[in-house]
Order: sequence, then structure tokens, then C-alpha cells
Amino acid sequence: MKLQRKNRLRAIAAGALAVSGALVLTACGSDDNSESNGGDTKKPVGAIKCEGDGKLLASGSSAQRDAMDLWVKNFGSECKDISVNYKGTGSGAGIQEFLQGKTQFAGSDSALKPEEVTASKKVCKSGQGINLPMVGGPIAIGFNVDGVDKLTLNAETIAKIFDSKITKWNDEAIAKLNPDVKLPDLKIQSFHRSDDSGSTDNFTKYLKAAAPQAWPYEPAKAWAGDGGGSADGSSGVASQVKQVNGAISYYELSYAASNGTKTVDLDTGSGTPVQATVENASKAIAEAKIVGTGNDLALKLAYDTKAAGAYPITLVTYEIACDKGNDAKSLTALKSFLGYTSSEAGQSSLKELGFAPLPAEVATKVRATVASLS
Repeated sequence: MKLQRKNRLRAIAAGALAVSGALVLTACGSDDNSESNGGDTKKPVGAIKCEGDGKLLASGSSAQRDAMDLWVKNFGSECKDISVNYKGTGSGAGIQEFLQGKTQFAGSDSALKPEEVTASKKVCKSGQGINLPMVGGPIAIGFNVDGVDKLTLNAETIAKIFDSKITKWNDEAIAKLNPDVKLPDLKIQSFHRSDDSGSTDNFTKYLKAAAPQAWPYEPAKAWAGDGGGSADGSSGVASQVKQVNGAISYYELSYAASNGTKTVDLDTGSGTPVQATVENASKAIAEAKIVGTGNDLALKLAYDTKAAGAYPITLVTYEIACDKGNDAKSLTALKSFLGYTSSEAGQSSLKELGFAPLPAEVATKVRATVASLS
């Protein structure tokens, strides 16, 4: 498993360059982020501030696991007195561990629900759990159909495929969207997440917003569609698509790049099918609005956008922490680590993985909120 993991990370790094940013999420500019003086390259002053000590435990979103792996590595190389352990268990599991007081923060692909905020007050004591946007990006729809290299689908067709209403790849609805593609008489095998997942939540929010009549279910972390196979984690469904002819599923673009699977172009009604790329997802994320109150920075994404070139199936991964009432022993280390991940240096370090930066306005607010944690 360790060898497989290392190979996947190498593939992501190479794939990001080859696909020209084929991933998304919102990280920050150049991996270099350096200053040049007489030909000498220097690290940005204060890129990592090592304050505090001890161990930080966290778990949650598998979508941000690669980002966390890199952040933990970079942070740990500078801050020897702070140990950060992040487990990519899935958003639902991560939130539950945070609410049980087992971790200092959680990673989630969707913001806390009202009942989860209420539950967090038991852990945060004098405060509550808040959402801190940290990484953002596109959720690609990967497919594997022998002989088909390019495929366009719209929200209604995607909804019907994942609800087992369209079961063959040469269905009339798919053929109409792909007049120049020779589609086989092959059974569609859709796969969804078996675990509670922020990716599922965001994917179904897109289906509900863009095709409400075709998708009758309420968006949720748990899958509600009819039929289809399932697998655990983004890596699990991505592996199914790679292995099974006729398969289709949804997962972060990084997994499509690392597995070499093809992705669907979306007919959003804007006139030209939109590819799943970092740039196109960023266009959709730029339309997001902060809907959280106080220190909460939850975002509302435009899943039904028809803006030219905007890829609407996007997610923003949050770090969830207490605004007040954090464990005094780990508070300084927590602020040090999240201060780094939200900094320009932390965000830009993700370039090699194909992530894109947080919008400047949002990033500034995240840094200020991290600094105010108590």
C-alpha cells in the first residue's frame, strides 16, 4: 500500500503538469514563491512559523489528503516540536471524530450542518465549530468505455445514469449529446461512494440544482440514488472506473490524473461543453459567496452556473476547528499549522499536485480567523 501511495503521488505531480492544471481546489500561485537577489533564491520570510509543540490529530476528507500529506511534510521539516497526524477517513468520519473530541480539527468537503454546529458546542466549550475554506477544486466524472475517448453529458443525463434510469451507453439521450461518437451497446456500471462523503454531498448538490426533476433526492453525504455499485473513498471509486469497462463515477480530478482515466465534458447550457480543469473550476468557485456568520466562512457554490467556461461540479474542502474553547495545550500548534496551510507559501506549495489557490478575499479572511482562534 505504501508503494502504491508513493506511485500515486508521483503520478499526480506529473499529471498536473501534463494536464496543465487538470485539478482544482483553490491553492495559490507558484510553488517557488521565492525572491531573487543577485541570482540567489530564498524562501519567503516567515513562510512557516513554528510556535507551540506537541501532537495535532486530525482526520476527514480524502479529497484533501494529498494536500495534507504535502503540508505535513513541509511543516514537519521546519517545526520539529510539532507532530501532525492526518487520516483521510472521509468527511463524515472526520466530523464525527472531531465532535467526539478525538481530534483538534477535521477536514470536510462540505460545511457543518446546523445540528453538527450545535453538537460541536459540547467539544468547543465556550465556542463552536467553524468552517475554514482551505482547498478547492473540481469533482470530475470519470468514465471507462472501450473505444470512447471523449464524452459530453448534461446534468439530466448524469442524474438518470446514476439513478439507474439510463442503463446502456448507446442510449438515445447520450447519443444525442455525442453525435460524432460511436457508442457501444454496453451496460453502464455506475459507482458511488459507500462511505459518508463530502464529494457525494457536492456531487448531489450539483444534480439537485442543475437537474431537479431528474434527481428527486436531497443532497447528502450518504448516497441515495437507486442501484449502482459502491466503493470506499475517492481512491476506491476511481479504481473501479479504471478496472471496469463501462464504468462511470465521480471523484476529485487528481484521482483521474493519477489513474489516467478519461473525464466527462459538461453541457451546462452555456453553448460549449466545459472540461473538468483547474481553470474552469476556478471560474465557478469565483462565484461562490460567504454565507457563514461571524468567524464561520462557509461558502455557497454556484452548482447551476451557466457562465461561459465555468465547471460547476466543484468542492471546497474545509478545515473545521473550534473558534473558542480549543485545547489550551495544542492551541498554539494548531494556529501555527493552519496559519501555514492558509498562507501564500502553504497554498502555493500545492502547485506540484495540481491544486489552485484560494481567492484572495477568502484567503485573507481565513488567515485572520485562524489568528483569532482561542
